[in-house]
Amino acid sequence: MPFPIAPPIEPMLAKSQPAIPDGDGWFYEPKWDGFRAIVFRDGDEIYLQSRDRKPLDRYFPELIEPLLGVRQQRFVLDGEIVIARDGGLDFDALLLRIHPAASRVRLLASETPASFVGFDLLADADDLRDRPLAERRTRLESVLIDAPESVLLTPATTSADTAQRWFEVFEGAGLDGVVAKRQDLRYQPGERAMVKIKHLRTADCVVAGFRWHKNGPGTMVGSLLLGLWNDAGQLQHVGVTSSFTNQKRRELVEFLAPYRTDALRDHPWGDWAAAEAAAAEQGRRMPGATSRWNRGKDLSWEPLRPELVCEVAFDHLQGDRFRHASTFQRWRPDRSPESCRYDQLDETPPALLSDLFGGR
Repeated sequence: MPFPIAPPIEPMLAKSQPAIPDGDGWFYEPKWDGFRAIVFRDGDEIYLQSRDRKPLDRYFPELIEPLLGVRQQRFVLDGEIVIARDGGLDFDALLLRIHPAASRVRLLASETPASFVGFDLLADADDLRDRPLAERRTRLESVLIDAPESVLLTPATTSADTAQRWFEVFEGAGLDGVVAKRQDLRYQPGERAMVKIKHLRTADCVVAGFRWHKNGPGTMVGSLLLGLWNDAGQLQHVGVTSSFTNQKRRELVEFLAPYRTDALRDHPWGDWAAAEAAAAEQGRRMPGATSRWNRGKDLSWEPLRPELVCEVAFDHLQGDRFRHASTFQRWRPDRSPESCRYDQLDETPPALLSDLFGGR
């Protein structure tokens, strides 16, 4: 028989906001710091799909047997793959799994086995995507009852106070914040229909170029050039991240080298020099523009194929770019460049300067 829902499918997403919403009709869950995964099962067949709709099976072979140990024979589960070590979550251990050598993956699977945390049920005997979350949660609990120990049911609560306590207490254990969902929420693939409250204001950005460090051209990377896709399908230059040690700057030279090959071919910023004036009229930001702080600063850049994604922390947006240089957090091999859009960011309500000064 086919899977209850044919893979691949887009997962439902969340939009950031600064505070936990309160009031009736909310479910709250911990935000797990792992790899998003959708699990499809039909009898003895298991398929693991990543957030960007690619197969994950080969990177987490140790999860197949526990998932087959779930009593329900047919299901589609949405959740997160995590690795727990020393009482907390270890995202770096997850990154090591994205390795081309099967022997290396098997070794890591035995040394640092992963777990799957389920937080939504898209199908059991029925397609449940049009059912309210409250019903899907009840059926999820039924599916995961007595599941093997590495297949977990995420905690959930209807208490905003409990969610706030989770947010404050469990950060040290590696939890990424809290997710809030309406109890009547239908599953909406690809839509940012949930709310996430994170400890840092972060963004997943495309790395589309870099600049050499002023003290080490050719030997040290100074900064990475970051981009986000806007609604018009343009990759906007939103800022840079340069929070690296000198050792890391040297290591980045080798790491980025493969992405420099044929980098200008179809590069979204490839025409910035010739079209700088036109771009300014369109409101587009180009990575080689003159520095607004130091007119003599060399802002020449080296293009990279826009295939890498990194997560950065930032304070706030000014217009359509980061107000200050952002802080590099980690690489995100589980994210596709196409998913790095402005709609992942929380929106600041518009305000007038006259309102700030009492209408004067």
